[in-house]
Amino acid sequence: QVQLVESGGGLVQAGGSLRLSCAASGSRFSAKTMGWHRQAPGKQRELVATITGGGITNYADSVKGRFSISRDNAKNTVYLQMNSLKPDDTAVYYCAADRLSDSRWFSWGQGTQVTVSS
Repeated sequence: QVQLVESGGGLVQAGGSLRLSCAASGSRFSAKTMGWHRQAPGKQRELVATITGGGITNYADSVKGRFSISRDNAKNTVYLQMNSLKPDDTAVYYCAADRLSDSRWFSWGQGTQVTVSS
């Protein structure tokens, strides 16, 4: 099982930017599909973005054009660059590895809080 540690969350004003990082331990990181999810209070967890081992990306409609997922296999790290942030982006953001389905992943991080003020 991969251990995942997120960082980079915080408080930002609407229109601002943040970059989240997720550092992974373990082997074969470069082959793993990685994903970022988020969960706002009172809402279900939402898949935000994914990136395959080959670098193919996919995004939720709610973040297309504003968020960008990338990976650095030399550093075993996946990133989520978030631009033009909105108050609706406020949530706990989770990193996940080894996709079984959109909602089922083999490994999860502990989450990092992102708060966007209006």
